[in-house]
Amino acid sequence: MSGKDTKDNGGGLRFLYNPDTGEVFGRTGLSWFKITVFYIVFFACLAAFWTVMLVIFYQTLDAFRPKWTLDASLIGSVPGLGFRPRPPMSSIDSTLINFKGSIGERDTYKQWIDDLKTFVDQYKSTNENGEYLEECGAGPASAGKVCVVKPEEYTRNNSRCIESEDFGYRYGTPCVALKLNKIYGWKPEPYGDNDVPDQIKDTVRHQSIPGVVITCEGENAADQENMGEVQFFPHNNIDGKYFPFMNVPGYKAPFVFVHFKSPERGVLINVECKAWAKNIKHDRQERIGSVHFELMID
Repeated sequence: MSGKDTKDNGGGLRFLYNPDTGEVFGRTGLSWFKITVFYIVFFACLAAFWTVMLVIFYQTLDAFRPKWTLDASLIGSVPGLGFRPRPPMSSIDSTLINFKGSIGERDTYKQWIDDLKTFVDQYKSTNENGEYLEECGAGPASAGKVCVVKPEEYTRNNSRCIESEDFGYRYGTPCVALKLNKIYGWKPEPYGDNDVPDQIKDTVRHQSIPGVVITCEGENAADQENMGEVQFFPHNNIDGKYFPFMNVPGYKAPFVFVHFKSPERGVLINVECKAWAKNIKHDRQERIGSVHFELMID
């Protein structure tokens, strides 16, 4: 081996450890100690800075009340309308409820009735946060409490939209649950005597407290004909006693069942359901104040 090769090999090893100066990777022990202390102090100060910023930030927030509400918030002041049953995760973007409506075809509608059962079951338990729940009559709940939604209200005079009847799916007459999305501090405004839409005049006339009226119809003439008669349980009015939503523990949003009693089979039916109150605006393109879904019953 030549002298040059020996020198090169020695230089490479000296980078790892130089016995003449005591350096490791080009730094002495004191140098490594200083840079280690520097980074410990630097990251400690950085962590302390962000901790202080987070503490200050959380001091500006309320655990129960959003900082921005209604028109000042990104959600806005018009609640959305949702429907159950929801499609499976594999078709999360779909709004089609498709099944074969006969007792022997339960596999085709089991996913729909399972989702409805899960949705309804959450209203059956009132043990958790029960101290905040109140059985309301015609009036609103007491301060700091909410009106409990009673499951029996949905089964009274209801022969189809119940679990034992597979929510009507076994007969090809499905039930769909409709509920308003929760917006903090929002409550429905009543219509004046002269501005009630014709579609809901009868319902508004019988409201004890101004609430939200729900209607469903086909999106076009063919859909209206194919959809057939619908019936609402317990009725097509969400009582005003359930509003406003103030994030009280135990609050559950009220809903209504819409029962499609005689939908046409073998055709796609486009359904549009709307929520009605004076301060609910409708925009079909943006799906504001309404919800769209399709029925396809084989």
